[in-house]
Order: sequence, then structure tokens, then C-alpha cells
Amino acid sequence: MCLKMTASNMDGSDFEKEPERYYEWMLWKMRQEDNRLKKGKSMIWVTFQREGIHKYPAALDDPKLATGDEYDVSFLGYPHRHIFHFRVSIEVFHDDRDIEFIQFKRWLEKLYSGSETGGVLVLDYKSCEMICDELAETINKKYPNRKMEITVSEDGENGATIQYEVQ
Repeated sequence: MCLKMTASNMDGSDFEKEPERYYEWMLWKMRQEDNRLKKGKSMIWVTFQREGIHKYPAALDDPKLATGDEYDVSFLGYPHRHIFHFRVSIEVFHDDRDIEFIQFKRWLEKLYSGSETGGVLVLDYKSCEMICDELAETINKKYPNRKMEITVSEDGENGATIQYEVQ
């Protein structure tokens, strides 16, 4: 028979008292280890939005897309506008501003300033997935060997999320 011995912390919470008998102590120690939090990878994230124009040329004549019925999306083959929503998460190695997220966000926003086009991104044929991949490559040059997760959506409705692992 194993008895659970408890005592009170100063804050009033209960914790198990260390048993004296070897077998009971081993069981107690295993429970202590099982109850510890195991910290995974830490990540910070930022969000921002940018107006952009892109197109999906295949939509004009691909029969799976230009269906002629209520599922027809052939209009995507022409340049069209969206507000692209970005959410970028990046691994940090300690909890004291390894990457300061306001600076990180400002750097990302500057990448997509669209200053040559009056603040509008011209993304040509790029899908949300392609935008994620291109952004991951750029981030990896400045912050190498970090896990990332990038989400890009069109108008906050439809988009892509891609996780990037360290190789």
C-alpha cells in the first residue's frame, strides 16, 4: 500500500512530501519528473498587412479553373487587388529579446514597402505559397538556422501557412 503524503506550500498550494522508503521514493521521484513542464522551442511572431496586386495566369484557360459555372475563377487570371495579411513566426534561443519583435516587424514591413509603386506590392503571378517561400529565404539570410512559420492570406480570408525547419 502506497500512501500519498502531502504538505502545504507557503502560498497554500499542495505538494507531495518526499517519502523516506526507497520504493515509495522512486515512485514519488517518477511522478515529480512526469509533472515537470518540458519547454519546447520558443518563437516570436509579428503581423502586418500590405496592399498588393497579383494574378493567376493559368486561371484564364485551365478547364479546372475556367469552368463557366458557379465555380469559375477565370477572373483570377487578370491582375486583381488584395490586402495581403502576413503572420511571421521565428524561433528565438532565449527569452530576453533574442529578436526584438518590433524591430523584426519594422524590418519585414520595409521589405514590402512598395515604395517604387506608390506603396502597392506588384506580385505578378505569385501565390501565397510562393510569397511565403520567398520571404523565408530572405529571413533566413538575416536570421540563419531558425525554425519559422509564415502565413500569407488574401484579405484575411484564404491563404497559406508553411512551416520551415532547420536543416
